[in-house]
Amino acid sequence: QVQLVESGGGLVQAGGSLRLSCAASGSIFSINSINLMGWYRQAPGKQRELVAAISRGGSTNYADSVKGRFTISRDNAKNTVYLQMNSLKPEDTDVYYCNADALRPLYRYWGQGTQVTVSS
Repeated sequence: QVQLVESGGGLVQAGGSLRLSCAASGSIFSINSINLMGWYRQAPGKQRELVAAISRGGSTNYADSVKGRFTISRDNAKNTVYLQMNSLKPEDTDVYYCNADALRPLYRYWGQGTQVTVSS
């Protein structure tokens, strides 16, 4: 079993920055089997969408809407993934969820979500 704990959300003005963190804890056996970690976001009544993902080796993938503004990074020693969000826009307002795909056992874990609100 793996627990994901997010932090760093909040209220910021348009053009500002926030940094989200997500730390994995629990079964070392499962944590060491995690390849992909990422961030998703979801607005009320809408589907959860991928924001960015990163592999254990450091390969990254971003949604077109955040390319050039957001940066995902990962510290494997700390079992933590980060999302640096710059040049924030009101349309970035959402609940952001951390996720981790473990292989042993095969399971997708989710954090509890953290609210990001960007005021215009």
